Amino acid sequence: MKLSTRARYGLRALIDMGLHCENEAVSIQSIAGRQNISESYLEQLMAKLKRAGLVESTRGACGGYRFGKPVEEISVGDILRVLEGSLEAATCPGNSGEGGCEGADLCVAKYVWKRINDSITSAVDTLMLSELIEESRKKQEASGNPPI
Repeated sequence: MKLSTRARYGLRALIDMGLHCENEAVSIQSIAGRQNISESYLEQLMAKLKRAGLVESTRGACGGYRFGKPVEEISVGDILRVLEGSLEAATCPGNSGEGGCEGADLCVAKYVWKRINDSITSAVDTLMLSELIEESRKKQEASGNPPI
């Protein structure tokens, strides 16, 4: 499974937001500048995240983006599904339960694909955005650098 730039940039942007939005909304321009992401591309990603309720926006001079719910309730899986769609590394009709494929009754390879997909789901659904923000904050403090 290979994640696209949508997932990588989107996750970086949300971690950046978590580091910088404690008291005010964060602008696309500031996130894009710190993370070296195109503003127009970031706007597309944020629009998807907004439709999913993970972020909300405010217009105007003090406008920008805030989280749509507490970061402790947003999993990496939530973010990746919004930006990537399905997270399955391998699809197998034998695991779908809807007729599957002709050899599903005798096929044992389907268990490999199911286990891989279940592992990915477990990993991304148990890792919370708040943990990544906190880890980023610790790394920046340890290096003596201000939050990026």
